[in-house]
Amino acid sequence: MKTPKSFYINRRAFLKGSFASLVLSQFGVYGFDLVYPSNPYRVGLIGSGWYGKSDLYRLIQVTQVEVVALCDVDAHLLADAAQKMQERLRAPRPPKTYEHYQEMLAQEELDIVLIGSPDHWHALQGIAAMKAGAHLYLQKPISVDVLEGEALVAAAQKYNRVVQVGLQRRSTPHLMDAKTKIVEAGLLGKISHVEMCCYYHMRAKKNPPIQEVPSYLNYDLWTGPAPLRPYDGLPHRGWWRAFMEYGNGIVGDMCVHMFDTVRWMLDLGWPQKVSSTGGIYVQKESKANITDTQSVLFEYPELNCVWQHRSWGNPTDPEYPWAFKIFGEKGMLAGSVMQFDFIPYRDSHKAIHQDVIYEREKFPEDLTEKDIEIHVAPATRLHMLDFLAAISKSTLPKANIVQGHISSASCILGNMALDLGRPLSYDPVSRSIKGDQEASQHLARNYRAGWTHPKKVLF
Repeated sequence: MKTPKSFYINRRAFLKGSFASLVLSQFGVYGFDLVYPSNPYRVGLIGSGWYGKSDLYRLIQVTQVEVVALCDVDAHLLADAAQKMQERLRAPRPPKTYEHYQEMLAQEELDIVLIGSPDHWHALQGIAAMKAGAHLYLQKPISVDVLEGEALVAAAQKYNRVVQVGLQRRSTPHLMDAKTKIVEAGLLGKISHVEMCCYYHMRAKKNPPIQEVPSYLNYDLWTGPAPLRPYDGLPHRGWWRAFMEYGNGIVGDMCVHMFDTVRWMLDLGWPQKVSSTGGIYVQKESKANITDTQSVLFEYPELNCVWQHRSWGNPTDPEYPWAFKIFGEKGMLAGSVMQFDFIPYRDSHKAIHQDVIYEREKFPEDLTEKDIEIHVAPATRLHMLDFLAAISKSTLPKANIVQGHISSASCILGNMALDLGRPLSYDPVSRSIKGDQEASQHLARNYRAGWTHPKKVLF
């Protein structure tokens, strides 16, 4: 597998292109050094649905790529993605398409692999991509259990690959400013409490009947190492997220973003203890088995970080329905994907407000892209640029695999604490729950027959 040739090119020649000038201007604004490949990156995508395509579009916008191959178990999604990529790149032919990721990785030389598949596939596909020689852009959470995450960290170290996790709040311009202007400037004073929340009505409420699997979907391969549920409709987008078999509920989907943001802003590592309460209190009519109400407490020395979600009712603060609030002795910082507000407790500082940055004029194609989260696009572009810089310089990106693992595993521990009914303290050195042998047995899920858990590489 070849290594991407990411050398600095002649700056004068580079700046002749308006696209390159745009990338240079944005890259410089946020303190990065510009790197650009002398040859286009050869890119593959595993999981060609909504967010997989979205991530690939953002990568295309900030560097030169050759989209070599796409992989998906849904032939309809795959054909649509191939056509869209050909149109977007104005390429003479569409990318090659594969049903099985192992076949794609065996047959194609890829510099970068993006993974946008459901959570239960992240570890196996991520490890396989790194073993095949590719650097990795991996969506969050990185795993469905703690030891999958440990195996990903070990694989990145073993194969010497750069991994950027899709925790792009670390690259969100207004939140980067909040970290610098508010937290690092000391405007909050001593910080001893954080609240995080999500009150989106995002939990599926359906009860579809058992159905015949359509001919264009390889449902057995879609399920992979997870338990094989009776097929009751296309599992894409919101439906698979309704089941703990494939993910970690709203905690694994939404808390991981806000908790990671708080850890990044406050320079926090592993929590000392994680506990949780909750359940299905209101929305009992659906097949969904994820909680509709849950609180998770992440404990640090003299600092509690508290998560709360409800998929019913009203948000406690309509301005911040999915957000974090950091409370210090001098003031409070509230942040979300849309804005931040600093509210001082005394008159020594003025209140500060900042909104999300859009780039509609710089990237007009954003306005016609189906299902784009247009407010997130600038953050993902910067996240991709940070990823590319790390590849070029052999450095760690902002949301590297270790940081992605801490945030993902901490949320997984929250669900484990709920299931077991007691607080848990994880030891990343021994890869066990301190003083709790029974809980340690839950750090790895049982895989379906025929699939091997990657914890095998650890022991």
